[in-house]
Amino acid sequence: MVRADFDRNLKLLQEELLLLGGLVEKAIVDSIEALKTRNLELSHKVVAQDDIIDQKTNEIEEKAIDLIATQQPIAIDLRTLMSVIHISVELERMGDYAEGIGKIGIMMGNDPPVKPLVDIPKMADKASGMLKRSLDSLVRRDPILARQVCDDDDEVDNLYDQIYNDLIQLMISDPSTIQRATYLMWAAHDLERIADRATNIGERVIFLVTGQLVSA
Repeated sequence: MVRADFDRNLKLLQEELLLLGGLVEKAIVDSIEALKTRNLELSHKVVAQDDIIDQKTNEIEEKAIDLIATQQPIAIDLRTLMSVIHISVELERMGDYAEGIGKIGIMMGNDPPVKPLVDIPKMADKASGMLKRSLDSLVRRDPILARQVCDDDDEVDNLYDQIYNDLIQLMISDPSTIQRATYLMWAAHDLERIADRATNIGERVIFLVTGQLVSA
């Protein structure tokens, strides 16, 4: 394979990775929208869509591994391919968390949440924003933007702590809310993990550009 063919395949692989990221971002947004509006049909759709995310992840990994095996790339090309594999796995796990929120929506059924959903959607906005910007940093090869994504994880962690503490107090004051409050705790935890995965992507972009492994 000549260099031009390799570069073209690498570009196509990155485009597929961005497509995967778009699927995951939509799954996150839809899972929270379904939770807010008690839209069980949308919750079921989010759960079903996870199979597509898993399939796309496998395809990306297989293509990346094939390029590594057949071309034996070195230096920046090898870092790029390894980063593609790493990021695809992070995206697949985010899809799992969105699926988890979809399942929470199904388990809640038509019961209303124990409190108005304000902080959880806010947390989802920040987490999905981190995902989008982490992928933007990949496209731009921008380690500064990637570092900003890592820094934003603290805001999501703070929101999670606030939601967790509020729900604990609610359960203490009214034990009848324990089950429904627990569902919301699970949803908040899934969002916190999504933000952690976006941070991992930011760290991987920094590695790709600089060759240095960092930890937020």
